[in-house]
Amino acid sequence: MIKEEAVIVGVNSQENLVLSSIVSRSVNKPEVDSLVEGAVISVEKSSVYVDLAPYGTGIIYGREFINAKDIIKKIRIGDIIKAKVVERENADGYIELSLKEAKQALTWNEAEKAIQEKTVMSLEIKDANKGGLILEWQGIQGFLPASQLKADHYPRVLDSDKDKILKELKKLVGEQISVMIISTMPKEGKLIFSEKDNNPEEKKEILSKYTIGQDLDCIVAGLVDFGVFVKLEDGLEGLVHISELDWGLVENPRTMFKTGDKIRARVIEIKDGKISLSIKALKENPWKEFEGKLKKGDIVKGVVIKYNKHGALVSIKEGVAGLVHNSTFPSEAKLREKLELGKNYNFQITLFEPRDQKMTLIHLELNSSY
Repeated sequence: MIKEEAVIVGVNSQENLVLSSIVSRSVNKPEVDSLVEGAVISVEKSSVYVDLAPYGTGIIYGREFINAKDIIKKIRIGDIIKAKVVERENADGYIELSLKEAKQALTWNEAEKAIQEKTVMSLEIKDANKGGLILEWQGIQGFLPASQLKADHYPRVLDSDKDKILKELKKLVGEQISVMIISTMPKEGKLIFSEKDNNPEEKKEILSKYTIGQDLDCIVAGLVDFGVFVKLEDGLEGLVHISELDWGLVENPRTMFKTGDKIRARVIEIKDGKISLSIKALKENPWKEFEGKLKKGDIVKGVVIKYNKHGALVSIKEGVAGLVHNSTFPSEAKLREKLELGKNYNFQITLFEPRDQKMTLIHLELNSSY
């Protein structure tokens, strides 16, 4: 009798899943990358089913199941969980979900909330470089620029000697430090911290002195993979993103600047208590030279300056580069074989939008046999 009841329950469960899937076809599915919430209705050896009414049934399986195994171990039927949509509807009619990506998205949301609420947190100093300290919060690595340290932690070194600064900062590794998150960079997977007490009214007053388009004399306060932090005044820093350092290709800001350098930059954005600046905005835009002169179909000579996951970057002048996409070759390997770094070739322009600094090209030998 007990076994029969178990079979009936199992059948009903499967029927519910099928019915839910049928009904869901009449409702617009949630978009990919959106966060959804629902009750767990089944946990199996390699999959988890989630009730996402009125959209239908969600499923966590395959790679997403493996990636979230530690989380899934703690899940029970009836639990309400949040997940991220990775496919609106698969071949079986289910909405494919990711727990791991949802957790990451929620963590970034928590970081933004911590900024708004000026939450103070105690974190261990993991490492140090010549520009500041490396911290970690909920699995995300963060940077604390030296200029954002309080006086008792700030490295007082004669002549701003970088090696001496690093030596002083290294002494702090392993210690706990009270900090606040002041900026998030999800694309780079980075957080920016400050140890200083930031009075919101005081900071608002400080920021009111700055305007978009204003040119400023700054001092390089820290160098990171994604750009340069510059000191504007005591207690206030701005960021020059790597894309705003120069019109030409920049792969490592540390090859261009060092801590303590005096530079001039233009304010391009003031948002959420942060100032973004540009150095390249003070230089002549090399793309303007080609406005009205080049167009789709024109033949140009260019040098291959870099490979990326999409193809090869080709420069026709310092600061003016376009992409030759992998799809224009039989394979990525063939592209790299035909287009060698540092060599010049003839290309045909397939897209040219100088105002947006966009250009795509095709190698002229593509019509020949490989």
